[in-house]
Amino acid sequence: MTDAITIEIIRHGLLSAAEEVARNLCRTAYNTVVYEIHDYGIGIHDAAGDVVADAPGIAIFTRGNDYGIKKSLEFLGADAMRPGDVYLLNYPYWSSAHTLDPLVFAPIHFESELIGFASCRIHVLDLNQKDPGYVLDSTHSSQEGLVFPATRLYREGEQNTDVFNVIRFNSRMPERTIGDIQAQVSACVTGVRRTQEIARKYGRDSLLDAMRAINEHGEKLARIGLGKLPKGTWSATDFVDSDGVDRETLVKLTATVTVTDEEMVVDWTGSARDVRGPINLPRGQTEALSSLIFKALTTPDSPVVAGNFAPLRVVTEPGSVMHAEPPMPTFTLWTGLLAGEVILKALAEGMPDLVPACSGGDVCSMMGLGVNPRTGEAWQEATNEAVGFGATRDADGEDGIMHLSEPGCRNNPVEVLETKSPMVIDSYGYRPDTGGPGRFRGGVGVSRVYRFTAPATGICLVYKTRTNPWSIDGGGEGKPNRIVLNAGTDREVVQGGSYNHLETGETLANETGGGGGYGDPFTRDPAAVARDVRNGFVSAPAARERYGVAVDTTDFTVVAAETAALRAAGR
Repeated sequence: MTDAITIEIIRHGLLSAAEEVARNLCRTAYNTVVYEIHDYGIGIHDAAGDVVADAPGIAIFTRGNDYGIKKSLEFLGADAMRPGDVYLLNYPYWSSAHTLDPLVFAPIHFESELIGFASCRIHVLDLNQKDPGYVLDSTHSSQEGLVFPATRLYREGEQNTDVFNVIRFNSRMPERTIGDIQAQVSACVTGVRRTQEIARKYGRDSLLDAMRAINEHGEKLARIGLGKLPKGTWSATDFVDSDGVDRETLVKLTATVTVTDEEMVVDWTGSARDVRGPINLPRGQTEALSSLIFKALTTPDSPVVAGNFAPLRVVTEPGSVMHAEPPMPTFTLWTGLLAGEVILKALAEGMPDLVPACSGGDVCSMMGLGVNPRTGEAWQEATNEAVGFGATRDADGEDGIMHLSEPGCRNNPVEVLETKSPMVIDSYGYRPDTGGPGRFRGGVGVSRVYRFTAPATGICLVYKTRTNPWSIDGGGEGKPNRIVLNAGTDREVVQGGSYNHLETGETLANETGGGGGYGDPFTRDPAAVARDVRNGFVSAPAARERYGVAVDTTDFTVVAAETAALRAAGR
């Protein structure tokens, strides 16, 4: 049996290997979404496909990688996987994501034995889906691009040229798409080599012992965390703006959460069925988003390992928006970003001291594409935008931060977007008064205004604009997200998720939502309100109306404050 010190050294070696996989990927990827935003999921897994080390990126990707590897093992069998093989999987119902988020993984062999896997998932630019960039209104999986069901990109170290030719002749941007997939291959090969080096240095048995111990310890930590949570059953419902096809119909997400001494059950029964548009989630992603919330509550301070999720059980109804079945469309996966906060909304009923109010509730993506007049070549760039976080029982929500579904991600810098595309950022800053008022204030969202210097398409992926971010314990709701085209002109349009054709000189503003407040706003410290006015998070009129605090805007001192006690007394 391997000693604890060696296990800990191996654990850190695997974490270092995962980080090196990520660095390799970022150095070789063609796509700014990968190397600037860190839109990736990377893992080192044991022979069953369970993750033992990851590199932070999009949190739900890593758990989705587990699911995809396990489905591939069922499909192909472990004996069919040979040293030097590298696989491509983007069949949504197995891979846990849409077709443009392919999972590339490689088996790790040592002394002729399968001992694990290295995985890398990213967003690629084009696999012949029906619309360039992103699909918002597909009604059948056949419209969503090329599908690869655990297909060999490399067979025992030799490139499978046939597969790359299929991609090359069926992509609008073949060089960048193939370049990104090859970057995934390179990243996985790095993970294979580093894990084999650990096996050579410490021995195969010690590595396998360590992998088992890592997940056993991860489960113990999760059960300790679970034991500290209040017990009970709570339910909540929230909505996605639409499915992209029936544009006026809100799509219901219902979560019932049960916490016992043995497990947490997240039951999505009651969520919408027969959803025509592409917001349906593969089962693997529903498990992944539920896992993210569970980990945040039970083991937030330790790296992700599969053992962390042993006490979690996820219940779904096949054919519902939370459990897509072929040929249900799955391309616009925003349900998976919004649904995590439905779990938090349910938990807020039973443990309001442990969870935050709702954030702006979305990653608020804007993708631009067209032909760049500077180069004459096709361009496509995207970025996610920060939102305000919900307040907690003892702190304001963070202002302008990446949504909780993407804790390891960043947004695309102004300089990168302006260099690589015919877009100019006219303004970029916080949105005052978007955070919900409360004893502790919700964080404020941001606004970024794009001006197009050539005809282009602006695809807006924003699906929480029609409902407000919810609050806790008497706090106020946050202001929702919105997209504004040509603000301040007679062509102004306010909308949410959309596919927009823009002419030279037209503008698009991506305005993100604020988080919900926590507690009675009239119990907020007046000095904190004055500080918010000084910092531009709250306007002076809103301070007076929402908090009962009059602030002198010349020196930002409190002129008068209506406390909760005075208000209750009618004074």
